[in-house]
Amino acid sequence: MTAFLALLLRDMRLAMRVGGGALMGALFYFIMVAMTPFAVGPDLNLLTRIGPAMLWLGALLASLLALDRLFATDHDDGSLDLLMMGALPLELAVAAKAIAHWLTTALPLIVITPVLGLMLNVELSAMGWVALTLLAGTPALTFIGLIGAALAVALRRGGLLLAVLVLPLTIPVLIFGVAAANAAIVGPAPFGPPFTVLCALSLASLVLGPFAAAAALRQGLE
Repeated sequence: MTAFLALLLRDMRLAMRVGGGALMGALFYFIMVAMTPFAVGPDLNLLTRIGPAMLWLGALLASLLALDRLFATDHDDGSLDLLMMGALPLELAVAAKAIAHWLTTALPLIVITPVLGLMLNVELSAMGWVALTLLAGTPALTFIGLIGAALAVALRRGGLLLAVLVLPLTIPVLIFGVAAANAAIVGPAPFGPPFTVLCALSLASLVLGPFAAAAALRQGLE
């Protein structure tokens, strides 16, 4: 467990130091949401209807923005080989890297979501529910992206392959995330069922993602 925490803290420090985690993702998220009112015009009712979808789409793209570097840097400097041969199981090592990525990339998005929702005419009282859906769903985005990053690390043009592999797999998360957010804001559908499915997707990806990513790394780097 000490090695797990050490790896987690190391990846968080590296992400913050190079500016590839919280800063890049949060800036992309802010720009995308801020541009939406200029694109759709001053129709406040329309902004309210598409607000949850735009917030979720922005969070999805921003959280995947730095995934191509999740293993690439360690692969280039040889650290990945040490992780594969170390005492810490590879499944726990990749889980630590995914958690560090979520903490430095997805969590800042959730924090600034209530502020950005005001640009889309989303009521402040509903923004807590939207942030809750992101809190429940973004771990699924990270751990699904973990598998794609592991598959792409040993291949050329891995960034393009990562997008092709990961984006279709995130569609269920996007569907239920937007459905839960819409239910919280405009109704009349109940909030509970889509939110429960969203939590289930995150839990399933949390369990299966590290094992699939570790298997992909072993197969691709042998």
